[in-house]
Amino acid sequence: MSEVVSFKVKREIKQKMELYRTEVNWSEELRGFVEQKIAEIEAKKGVNKILQELKDADWGFQKGISSQLTREDRDADS
Repeated sequence: MSEVVSFKVKREIKQKMELYRTEVNWSEELRGFVEQKIAEIEAKKGVNKILQELKDADWGFQKGISSQLTREDRDADS
């Protein structure tokens, strides 16, 4: 089901929209813009949620483990 959305524009813009109405389907253009903007916002929120989950995740690594393992590996080669 569709809903009606309206918004205000400057008189000059409305006049230009009327002038170019045979060349541009304004309703279609505006619908497409709104849908694209919503998709962008939702994608950004999804990425931010994933990043926060990664940040909050307990990876089970102790601090300094990389240095410790590297040192042990070098000592094993000696």
